[in-house]
Amino acid sequence: VQLQASGGGLVQAGGSLRLSCAASGRTFSDYIMGWFRQAPGKERVFVGAINRSGSNTYYADSVKGRFTISRDNAKNTVSLQMSSLKPEDTAVYYCAADRGMLALPRIKDRRVYDYWGQGTQVTVSS
Repeated sequence: VQLQASGGGLVQAGGSLRLSCAASGRTFSDYIMGWFRQAPGKERVFVGAINRSGSNTYYADSVKGRFTISRDNAKNTVSLQMSSLKPEDTAVYYCAADRGMLALPRIKDRRVYDYWGQGTQVTVSS
């Protein structure tokens, strides 16, 4: 599956931004979808994930209550709505697709994801 992330940009602290990820090439609903982020000089870390039907979501503690993941299987898209943004949220954000088993902590591990988008930069100014 091919993934294309979009929606990044520059936003002030406290603001909101919505990222989107469009998928093509395979049956989108076959995949768990995850969002990860990578700040300069740091590892790529888990932000959140959504199960195949969209009925369940999982978040890193650092974004819980501020970020919301949703998906539209009819449109082959997954979104990351980010609110109350902080400077420490500054990173390149990646969407990823996983065809494996839905289990924790497995889906928080970037190594289990099979396909990745190209990333979109989010910069939060203080």
